[in-house]
Amino acid sequence: MGVQILSKEIYSREYVEEIRNRIRPIVENVIKPNAEKIDKEAKFPRDNLIALAKEGWNSVTISEKWGGLDLGYLGFAIAAEEIGKVDASTALVYTMHVGAAQAINLFGNDEQKERWLKPIRNGLIGTFSISEKATRGHVWYSLSQAERQGEDYIINAEKSFTTSGGQADFYLVQTRTPDTEDVSDLSFFIVDGKSEGITAKPWKALGVRGSHSGPIRYENVRVPKRDLLGKEGLGKEITSEGTDPIYIVGLASAWLGVAQGALKAAIDHAKNTENKGFNKRLADYQIIRSRLAEVQIQISALKAWQLDLARQHDELLAKGESLAALSRENIEFKVQATELADFAARVAMEVAGGYGYVEGIFERLYRDARAGIPMAPSNHIARDQVGKIILDLPLELWGEEK
Repeated sequence: MGVQILSKEIYSREYVEEIRNRIRPIVENVIKPNAEKIDKEAKFPRDNLIALAKEGWNSVTISEKWGGLDLGYLGFAIAAEEIGKVDASTALVYTMHVGAAQAINLFGNDEQKERWLKPIRNGLIGTFSISEKATRGHVWYSLSQAERQGEDYIINAEKSFTTSGGQADFYLVQTRTPDTEDVSDLSFFIVDGKSEGITAKPWKALGVRGSHSGPIRYENVRVPKRDLLGKEGLGKEITSEGTDPIYIVGLASAWLGVAQGALKAAIDHAKNTENKGFNKRLADYQIIRSRLAEVQIQISALKAWQLDLARQHDELLAKGESLAALSRENIEFKVQATELADFAARVAMEVAGGYGYVEGIFERLYRDARAGIPMAPSNHIARDQVGKIILDLPLELWGEEK
């Protein structure tokens, strides 16, 4: 059933559970067993992504014509959440991949879709490559600028955080448009991951160690004209309608899953750990139950919000209306979901006590959960943006607005 059929049934509890049940076998049988190894060895989760690709999940928002499942933002949100429950690294790689694919789906031409979207079903992996160290968390602001070489382009850029760096088959790279002096004049390019001049630095991090989200350099990388996404100067529209909505919905959903993974680990520990001196389980202590309940209540609230927000994205797309109308709510959801994951992981550590500090599921969840907070827009920047929006102040993304 495609998202073009906008009926109450498509968003029913039964339909949502049907989607969950479709992806859970891969999550439980493939992704979950790999999670510990991915973290310990900082191993890129390619096997997980290939398993997802074969069943169409890497093309979840794409129409059947291009090899997709056509389950929309709702299907994507559920998939990212389910993956996040067991492995944040895979969930992050998955989110970035689906986001890049969706940008091509929305703004690419048929020839680009034929070359870049159809092979996704066979394991082709894409990602965003946007942020630059010099502009820090203001990821929409690029100092790099593409150059012309005949009809083609040359890219020289240093990107600070690129998930799947050195691993992706294609990168969706943002730079300033060639020849412009306007810092807000941006363009996006689909860059073949096998192109000469791409160097990814090793990724050594506190958490999401399998995501390979480190710096990447593009040195005299040639991009053929046919891989300009949309047209020159379309960058702001691609960002507001293409990259930001899908990325934020996916990231927040993934970290909502991380929160649930932390809660499940804590619940299992509380049920199965006994204080033999008093012949009680941890679950028999009121303070433990109260802390777990705090997490559960917040998860329940966010799950309802998540599904409603995904539904709104699908409805706007079906009507051909702008997704930018949801930008503030998307940012708010991202802040809530990532901070809930952090809170849930801290509560899980409290429940586990000293055992939580030993290498294992609790300390891994604690490290992974924290990663969502600084991801763009970092929660500090996100709050400032929400504050400006509700006060009718200009966002001033590229400098003071007069």
